[in-house]
Amino acid sequence: MTRLRLPGLIDPHVHVRDLNQSHKEDWDSATAAALAGGITTILAMPNTQPPITDGAALAQYQAAAQARARCDYGLYFGAGPGNVESAARFAPQVAGMKMYLDSTFGDLKMDALSLLVEHCARWPKESPLLAHAEGHHVASAILAAHLAGRSIHICHVSRKDEIELIARARDKGYAVTCEVCPHHMFMTLDDCGLAPGYLEVRPRLATPADVAALWAHLADIDCFATDHAPHTRAEKESEKPPPGFPGLETALALWLTAAHQGRLTLEDLLARMHTNPRRIFNLPEQPDTWIEVDADCEWQPDASRMYSRAGWTPFVGWRLRGRVIAVTLRGQLAYDGERVLAQPGTGRDVMNSSYSV
Repeated sequence: MTRLRLPGLIDPHVHVRDLNQSHKEDWDSATAAALAGGITTILAMPNTQPPITDGAALAQYQAAAQARARCDYGLYFGAGPGNVESAARFAPQVAGMKMYLDSTFGDLKMDALSLLVEHCARWPKESPLLAHAEGHHVASAILAAHLAGRSIHICHVSRKDEIELIARARDKGYAVTCEVCPHHMFMTLDDCGLAPGYLEVRPRLATPADVAALWAHLADIDCFATDHAPHTRAEKESEKPPPGFPGLETALALWLTAAHQGRLTLEDLLARMHTNPRRIFNLPEQPDTWIEVDADCEWQPDASRMYSRAGWTPFVGWRLRGRVIAVTLRGQLAYDGERVLAQPGTGRDVMNSSYSV
């Protein structure tokens, strides 16, 4: 067994659900899944029910996280038509603000260019600004941020034209970072083998040429994020299946398998799952926190043994190499390879001023 000791990993793109969507996932189950996957900090998206677009909703989700989170966390604020003037005052409490320029799960899509421009201009420059932007909307987001004199982070890049545009923008000095998800790097529409409802995800799975382009531009990809977006089996098998894949418990193993195949190095992985996310999202260091991995362990994902309430995985039957065998969070054993030992409510908000005390 090759045993690796790695720093606690960071996932900057997680849909925790909770409150009115607790049947899909909540802070307890999502953070248990994160720890089982070697992830000790998650940043949670705002397209919730209710959406995190005002102080009341933010307070509700902060309270839910404080009561139930097992690993450390941060919340994003959601941009919308009704909070252009008020959003900025919540920046000190959140990990950043998310703008939705394309359709996905929830009701936060912004259709007006003026909203994009105003939010870019008003959101504090020291706080991260993120965009769900596909196709030509990637260009709109990058330009609007550039005109506002600030940086922007493009979420779940999935297509050849998108990563090539981002690479060109970076070469020109634009302050843009980006992330990719495992399902867009390891799966295509041609070979995913998923039933129609389970195939639904946003951005959609792309073509082999798109996947090849993402791998070719690995140097231009700053973060590996899961976009963990759980829905139940019943929902995925319904007449209108919602988009989204669970991914917290399989991501690290997928990247380690790619490392065994020579597609990336361990240093590449750590840069995109620890160093870069911590820098881009201004996250504090986690004291006395690390994970241990059996790098040679071969296994197959089994949804019945996973912590996510989704109850399924798009990677069922895949042979993976590399598995988390222990997680230590702030000096305490949080996962022993079989059980999550960290209790609900022991996770800490990375934006809290007393975080590392």
